[in-house]
Amino acid sequence: MMNGAGEVDQLDVVERPVPTPGPGEVLVDVAAAGVNFMDIGVRRGVAWIDVPNPKALGVEGAGRIAALGEGVSGFAVGDRVAWVYVPGSYATQIVAPAAALVSIPDSIDDRIAAALMMQGLTASHFATDFYPVQPRDVALIHAAAGGLGQLLSQIVKLRGGNVIGRVSSEAKVASARAAGADHVIVDRDGDFAEQVLALTNNEGVHVVFDGSGPSTFAGSLEALRRSGTFCWYGPVLGGPEPIDIMSLPRSIKLGYAVFSDHIPTPELLRDRTARLFDWVSRGDLRIEMGGVYGLTDAAKAHADMESRRSTGKLLLIP
Repeated sequence: MMNGAGEVDQLDVVERPVPTPGPGEVLVDVAAAGVNFMDIGVRRGVAWIDVPNPKALGVEGAGRIAALGEGVSGFAVGDRVAWVYVPGSYATQIVAPAAALVSIPDSIDDRIAAALMMQGLTASHFATDFYPVQPRDVALIHAAAGGLGQLLSQIVKLRGGNVIGRVSSEAKVASARAAGADHVIVDRDGDFAEQVLALTNNEGVHVVFDGSGPSTFAGSLEALRRSGTFCWYGPVLGGPEPIDIMSLPRSIKLGYAVFSDHIPTPELLRDRTARLFDWVSRGDLRIEMGGVYGLTDAAKAHADMESRRSTGKLLLIP
């Protein structure tokens, strides 16, 4: 539970009564919950400010159905399921709308399913809907060693594109390369555009995926080629200064990508999750577990992610 906005010392483990599913809901025993940067945003008081404290964090996970509410069909007690946006997922049990759940195939274990939901669907949205990557396109991916960056790199490569990954330290180069980055730039200060242009014969990249906050915005603009696409995401680190649209260079296209637009219906949620599960089952998509923590160690997971020490996906195991 989060007691109030602030540092990791605001996180606490508390005992609460077992929730009861209402109509259209199910009770799930949580096997694994994903840790995402948006959870840090909630803890800092950037998001969910209308939800009173104390409140449970987390939005994604996987587990097994323990009970069904009235009117639920298509699921049974004992089914393995995963979800991508059910607030309060840092828990041993949660109540979730049945419409928010997807079935987990036998070929996918609970931890992989939990690790794949938010970052996998986000990466899928970026590279197949927001900017449908074409063969030989060149993409610049910030935070290429993180869980999202690794999945995004792999999907770009699946679609025939090339990846220039940016990481914050030499220690993260190997993770970015293992995910498919053709070139890796090490940069902490937003001074990367010149290297990107050198790698693209001064033409720039077709698309930039940038969730690194205001410090990289100008460099990402500079790294784009004529008519390139700028995919901005990640509200936790804040946005750039107000933009004069007539100042945008080289006819670029700029947009703010939100993964929920990828899955606006239960049918699309299940269809696009099934595609991700299929890629994993075939070996086309690999999940790097960057850290597995007990539920009581949620504060440490937050601290590791916030410090940029971690790579890959972080999970909490109740």
